[in-house]
Amino acid sequence: MAKVLIIGAGGVGAVVTHKCARHPDVFEEITLASRTKSKCDAIADQIGGDRIQTAQVDADNVPETVALIKKTGAEIVINVALPYQDLPIMDACLEAGVHYMDTANYEPKDVAKFEYSWQWAYQEKFKEAGLMALLGCGFDPGVTQAYTAYAAKHHFDEIHYLDIVDCNGGDHGKAFATNFNPEINIREITQKGKYFENGEWIEIDPMSIHKSISYPNIGERESYLLYHEELESLVKHFPTIKRARFWMTFGQAYITHLQVLENVGMTSIKPVMYEGKEIVPLQFLKAVLPEPSDLGENYTGETSIGCQIRGVQNGVDKTYYIWNNCSHADAYKDTMSQGVSYTTGVPAMSGAYLMATGEWLKPGVWNVEQMDPDPFLKLVAENGLPFNEKVNVELPHEYPD
Repeated sequence: MAKVLIIGAGGVGAVVTHKCARHPDVFEEITLASRTKSKCDAIADQIGGDRIQTAQVDADNVPETVALIKKTGAEIVINVALPYQDLPIMDACLEAGVHYMDTANYEPKDVAKFEYSWQWAYQEKFKEAGLMALLGCGFDPGVTQAYTAYAAKHHFDEIHYLDIVDCNGGDHGKAFATNFNPEINIREITQKGKYFENGEWIEIDPMSIHKSISYPNIGERESYLLYHEELESLVKHFPTIKRARFWMTFGQAYITHLQVLENVGMTSIKPVMYEGKEIVPLQFLKAVLPEPSDLGENYTGETSIGCQIRGVQNGVDKTYYIWNNCSHADAYKDTMSQGVSYTTGVPAMSGAYLMATGEWLKPGVWNVEQMDPDPFLKLVAENGLPFNEKVNVELPHEYPD
């Protein structure tokens, strides 16, 4: 049994808290903390039974976070706050002597760039302290890496081509809204795209490469090539990969709104002066957009996220497709959250569960694909996100002959 501190009370934090509360045999005590304590209290009230303790914390403030960790007696910190708070929270975990996990890699607040180098640099610190840091344990990153590791373990001697395909085929009824933190979402898709091919990273203009891809139970959706952090770790840990790409769907209305906002400067992260006060346009935009955690009640449709892989087994070419479809309505019924939050929160709880039980616990800094995928995918499935798989099917991408 373990005591856990969850930092972040958005949509993902709500799902993680709901799911942890259902495993009292593993999560003995749960504290949910955020900059805004009232958000934590609302989630705790949903769950009821005095199962969840709540607290206020500024996760950028290392001494404050250390004090809260020590007060709660937490042994694991689940970081579902903002990606640019990863390093302060990792520092706090090291100082307090507790294990750490997150769902998205670090990016500086003033630069729309994310990579693992900053967090991988903590490897020796965590190893020497006898502590574990598990990085990117959401869905993508997270489950998509476990899918790749599962494919490598059970289906391939060598993986050569990897396409991660992510579709939200749902409808939240809003003119424009993002399914996770607007600031992070818009920073991600407005920066240059990038993919890996033949040992090199190829950079492209934002949203400049796109194609129609067919998703199970959803159908054809226009999909855009983006850079996503799990590509960096996957090509490192599976060096036989010749090409790795990440695709995500966006509707035309979303693209039009985004282009207009970008054209008028509302997606900028450079501060501007307004009535004598410095503000960041993107942070102001975030304040006026719908909260992702409020989208769930009338959300229809489903998500579909998976890995399409080509490689060889026993000297024979092979293709493999592994994916999950998640209904927004089912996610709301289970945790009062929409599907995008659900698909991130369930894996986060599952990773923490395996750390708490010792099955995934080892000192150092690790990515999900470096761990045994079997118990993780089993646990993720048992908690609402089962996977589907097809072997030797035609994949809808251009592959070499």
